[in-house]
Amino acid sequence: MKIRMHNGLPYCQASLIHQNQQKTFNNILLDTGSASTLFAADEVLAIGLQFEYQDVVRRICGVGGSEFVFAKHVDCLILGSFELIDFEIEIGTMDYGFAIDGIIGINFLRQVGACIDLAKLEIS
Repeated sequence: MKIRMHNGLPYCQASLIHQNQQKTFNNILLDTGSASTLFAADEVLAIGLQFEYQDVVRRICGVGGSEFVFAKHVDCLILGSFELIDFEIEIGTMDYGFAIDGIIGINFLRQVGACIDLAKLEIS
């Protein structure tokens, strides 16, 4: 799968399937420095992913600060030829000052055994 660079950061396309609904996201940041995989709350509402009282709420921290997120299991997360069934994602506001639909973190990348070739801008 091809990686595209934008403002010095690696982006790709990914899809979520939740309750028989699928949505493809074009502005997904590949982030080996992120422990978890995160999606923007406004973007996942279209497939029914919204906060419910039983959801686990967490505070995550990064270089840009901290935010509260809630955790959900999705039926499937797809990144190119990689698919993980019943995968936990986090959902938050992701108000970082630039357009982003989500972040694929190290939890997904390790589970699928992804290799990121920055010279070729490919993930396999």
